[in-house]
Amino acid sequence: MKLKSYLKSNRKMTVVSFVAIFFMGLSISFLILCNLGTDTCVFMNTNVAAKIGTSFGNWQLIFNIFFLILMIIFRRDLIGIGTIINMVLIGYYADFFDWVWSKTIPDSVFTEPFSRYTIFALALIGFIISAAMYMNANVGIAPYDAISVMFNGIFKKLPYFICRIIIDSTCIFVGMAVGGKPLIGNILMALLLGPTISIVGKKFNNGKIGDKHEEIQA
Repeated sequence: MKLKSYLKSNRKMTVVSFVAIFFMGLSISFLILCNLGTDTCVFMNTNVAAKIGTSFGNWQLIFNIFFLILMIIFRRDLIGIGTIINMVLIGYYADFFDWVWSKTIPDSVFTEPFSRYTIFALALIGFIISAAMYMNANVGIAPYDAISVMFNGIFKKLPYFICRIIIDSTCIFVGMAVGGKPLIGNILMALLLGPTISIVGKKFNNGKIGDKHEEIQA
């Protein structure tokens, strides 16, 4: 009954979170194929997965389970249906769409300069906006996203977007440590995602990322 009541009272934002995560996975698949850089967490996890010889989806799930344990210990209030949707589905959405595009779109589309950069730009914008909407839906956030929230809770004088930039930049360095080479997309994600989350937060709830995330200031 509690789950049913939760879903009923948060129906609208649950749908927003689900749709946003769907488009995040869709965008990630295009970003990977364009090979101009993904979001920083995907950059790190893609390179770690390649290093240990597993699929991105499998490693993404393992990674999220580890940090979910930290959320349970330190910030249970950040856990919701959006947490589960993100950590379980986003990696597999990316894997699925990667398979679909490999069967339907010629490889040249992702290598020819005009189409490659056009798709990259659209996917980058789509991912950033979708991620910002999901973060501000206030029905739970992914374990990775919770890291910057907890970091912001410790260093309260730092604006949320600065904390996010620090965490995203750290992921770039980890990805490099296991053999990855950051591209323009990785840098743009590290610089733009945090500020965009804060800007969208203003539209959702007067500058804060959800009522339960009161310490995250835009």
